[in-house]
Amino acid sequence: MIKKYHFGKPYNTEAVILPVPLATDTLPYFEVSAEKGLSFKLKLEKSDAVYGLGEAMRGINKRGYIYNSFCSDDPNHTEATRSLYGAHNFIVIEMGEKVFGAFFDTPSTLTFDVCYTAFDTLRITCENENMAVYIIDGDSIYDIVKEFRNAIGRSYIPPMWAFGYTQSRWSYIDKADVRRIAKGYRDLGIPLDAIYLDIDYMERYKDFTVNEENFGNLPEFVEEMKADGIRLVPIIDAGVKIEEGYDVYEEGIRNNYFCSDKDNKPFKACVWPGMTHFPDFLNPQVRTWFGAKYKILTDMGIEGFWNDMNEPAIFFSQNSVDETHRKIKKMADEEFSVDKFNELKFYIGSRQNCNEDYSAFYHNTPEGRFCHKDVHNLYGYNMTRSAGEALDKIEPSKRHLLFSRASYIGMHRYGGIWTGDNHSWWSHILNEIKVLPSLNMCGFLYVGADLGGFGCDTSRDLLLRWLSLGIFTPLMRNHAAAGTREQECFCFENPEDFKHIIDLRYRLIPYLYSEFMKASLENEMMFKPLAFEFPKDEVARHTEDQLLIGNELMIAPVYTQNALGRYVYLPEDMTAVRMTGGELSYTEMHKGHHFVEIAENEVVFFIRAGKAIPLCKAAKCVEDLDLDTIELVGTGKEYLLYTDDGFSKDYENPANFKTLKK
Repeated sequence: MIKKYHFGKPYNTEAVILPVPLATDTLPYFEVSAEKGLSFKLKLEKSDAVYGLGEAMRGINKRGYIYNSFCSDDPNHTEATRSLYGAHNFIVIEMGEKVFGAFFDTPSTLTFDVCYTAFDTLRITCENENMAVYIIDGDSIYDIVKEFRNAIGRSYIPPMWAFGYTQSRWSYIDKADVRRIAKGYRDLGIPLDAIYLDIDYMERYKDFTVNEENFGNLPEFVEEMKADGIRLVPIIDAGVKIEEGYDVYEEGIRNNYFCSDKDNKPFKACVWPGMTHFPDFLNPQVRTWFGAKYKILTDMGIEGFWNDMNEPAIFFSQNSVDETHRKIKKMADEEFSVDKFNELKFYIGSRQNCNEDYSAFYHNTPEGRFCHKDVHNLYGYNMTRSAGEALDKIEPSKRHLLFSRASYIGMHRYGGIWTGDNHSWWSHILNEIKVLPSLNMCGFLYVGADLGGFGCDTSRDLLLRWLSLGIFTPLMRNHAAAGTREQECFCFENPEDFKHIIDLRYRLIPYLYSEFMKASLENEMMFKPLAFEFPKDEVARHTEDQLLIGNELMIAPVYTQNALGRYVYLPEDMTAVRMTGGELSYTEMHKGHHFVEIAENEVVFFIRAGKAIPLCKAAKCVEDLDLDTIELVGTGKEYLLYTDDGFSKDYENPANFKTLKK
């Protein structure tokens, strides 16, 4: 059962789309204070758990730290990081035998102090006094998550080819570079379904343009790649370059489609194109206008996009430049010192994505004019909504790949997410394991990380271990930053090790696609903590580096350097599946603790007792998979397979479901 409570005049984020009547009773569970905004306090016992918050650092159980719900462009995230690229304000609280969920629906910054300041107190605070709070009661965590997911609407469903392995880099500079990448994979027989185009495919980083010198006649090139089973997926950034003669800029100016400053003039800030304006995506007219621009690229044969820089990221504003000049000039007239040097260094560094800039521009929405800082968390969501709604009109019978960096609950209906600009750090593999179920709770099913790490130089063993996790995530993309070593799989010694792991991904696609579709159609989770499935098992409740996938699989990835293997806890009897040299072997294992040796070129996963999973033969791309010759492995006797044409939207057709039997 779900109930809705109002405090002040909540902004309608449109995260919840199921009609929920306004409750007449007072908010249960929490002690509420309305001094200086809103505060919600709840006392917890030591054994109580708090789950959720989507994209956040640290554990699956969030106890013991502070989390700020504020879409942040921070690639250097560590355990000390309090906010990432998404804002996902849904939690489930387990208090002994009692369990309930709570969604704090506000686009403003929200702070979750989860037993950090006081070890027995959950405290949620917001400077804004306007908020809708939804309380969900149920008998289990699954009941609550399903009820919430039903209220926020069905998760985005990508085309089936988007479950293939994909390769990216900032940036592949021209067509020759892209051909080199494609050839590197095809020559070694390593499967590949897409290559991403980062900002350098554009003309001077201008949205919906093409660099004619390096990517001239793009439609012909798109078809050339597609003939080899490879899609091209371009990036779209949030900022629109200020440039006379650039049609997107001129149309936006003419129609007042850009966010404005306090004087109602278009707000200026610098990102990749230089000085830009930000489309006012909270305005439905602007969403319709900007979204229609995607047709420029779909007309060239493009079938997928990734939206970036949409927190929005701001390198600096004109105000920051003016203030920096003032500070430097003032210091030039004084005796310079170490303290002044550090002051200047800190100031310049603090100008990127600063609160002063977020407080300096405004949105004109159907609900009125709002300062950006009060609706910040809705920006990336509505950019991707703009694209998703437009693509449904441009090609209404066809699914497109679409995912975003910034997000808020509600955006899950329009696209997936990748979990931001991570680093080639072992800790970021572990964090990805922990974030997957939390994102599923909030409706985000099509998710994945930059495999190998975006920043820093990856290592061969790190990439192999990360791929061994990535073969199980719906979005499987290897992505690296400019200036880092090339980390395409064919760049390393013994590339057959990479081929065997990625081949296994393609063998698993019938299972992964089926479980994804079931999770989306039935508002379920695809990735589940052991605690959710085995709530009475204390070891399972405290095991956060293993995950259940669907109803049949468990994974226990290796995430430490130079590891011989790892300890694994089996909450029940399972079949261990080991991939070595492209071949699979099976070992029955009993419930309990085990040390499992796993070489860096091996993958080990587990099939639950009495369950079976479908496997097919690998192929160079998803469209070449032979789904008519599937084998079932495991101790179970049957499996409910979901299969369709991979493109259309006839999701609930009974013909898409087929029971496979041994």
